[in-house]
Amino acid sequence: MTADRSTDTGDGDAQGARVLRRVRRRFIPLAFACYVVAYIDRVNVGFVATELQRDLGLSATAYGAAAGLFFLGYCLFEIPSNLMLDRFGARRWIARIMISWGLVSMATLFVWDARSFMAARVLLGIAEAGFFPGVILFLTYWVPAADRARAGALFMMAAPISVIIGAPVSTLVLRLDGWLGVHGWQWLFLLEGLPAVVLGIVVLTTLADRPEDAHWLSPDDRAWLARTMAEDRASRQATGRTSLRDAMAHPQVWILSAAFFLNSIVNHGLFLWLPKMLEDVTGAGGFRLDVLTALPFVAALAMMVVVGRASDRSGNRTRYAAGCALATAVGLLVALVFQRQVWGFVIGFALCQMALRSFAGVFWAMPPQLLGGAAAATGIALINAIGNLGGFVGPTLIGALHQATGGYTGSLLALAGVLVVEGVLILRVRLPRTRLAGRSS
Repeated sequence: MTADRSTDTGDGDAQGARVLRRVRRRFIPLAFACYVVAYIDRVNVGFVATELQRDLGLSATAYGAAAGLFFLGYCLFEIPSNLMLDRFGARRWIARIMISWGLVSMATLFVWDARSFMAARVLLGIAEAGFFPGVILFLTYWVPAADRARAGALFMMAAPISVIIGAPVSTLVLRLDGWLGVHGWQWLFLLEGLPAVVLGIVVLTTLADRPEDAHWLSPDDRAWLARTMAEDRASRQATGRTSLRDAMAHPQVWILSAAFFLNSIVNHGLFLWLPKMLEDVTGAGGFRLDVLTALPFVAALAMMVVVGRASDRSGNRTRYAAGCALATAVGLLVALVFQRQVWGFVIGFALCQMALRSFAGVFWAMPPQLLGGAAAATGIALINAIGNLGGFVGPTLIGALHQATGGYTGSLLALAGVLVVEGVLILRVRLPRTRLAGRSS
């Protein structure tokens, strides 16, 4: 009897590994491509900061504030958007998000001054609201908790890839400056917004809302996945945190929200200022600047998967997330010490991005361990909404400190301090000790 049970378990593990590989191959590349486009549309203002400041008459502080205003509209509509996704299904709702944000991004070519640019950034945030937490919620329908950090890391690799791709593509598009009487930055918004509309149509024809709809799986595999995800939901419901009120009242949700707010200050502050920061500090331009901008993000790619897998295997999310936050601070301090030496500065930012990018996959595996049912949709959106307010604070803070001091020393020190506080907060998170169903190789 014991031998039979062992064999059954082995067969189940092999089936689980096979099914989850098929799920990842089916959804992760598409989600990855969508997130690349989302991030390019969100941060392409960083590649045209100088041109926008010149043509729209923006100061450094005004540019930083306008770039960050994206997150005001984004955060206000996060929770309603995720609740709508849970009600109407990921396929239709994520497609709606992508098509609308692509159209708004393309329409940004019509801005003419600081106020219109700020309004366009708010509208872009409203249009994109719900995409990231929607994908995170979608993964909880398809990927068991034991595999979620690695799956999340594969999806979130899109953020560094967007910079690697975005820098040279933006440089090429900017060469259209003056063609048909249109500025280079206007071509940038037009041409980089179009892929979101196209991918939105692909999402509408490709995604499936639940495992029960996975007609591309065999009946046995579909039954295994549906059963495994039902067990995963049951383990979360056992915590008693499944209602909207539970999500809003859960103290750990608010700790995670505060930690992600601090992380977003650093993340989006660096994202929207790094190209200009490297240009100012190194004096590089053109292709050389593109390479220097991309190198830190190239270094981050492999580390994201390594850390996500290690977190899945250990099950200790909080220590890995806190360690990533503190390692990011170390990278910023290295960049600060060597800011007058090009390669020392770049190496510091590479260390910073390796840790900062790795943090995301581990962090977003934590909320679904706390919450189930409607609480998961609300809690994930709440954490992302509050956290992304830091996306307004970060660029604005760097712009204000740069304008006040004429350099980046104050900005880097401030961001390093933020990361230390973030690490301490993460260590205060207490996750329930539940079995992680569906662990695969």
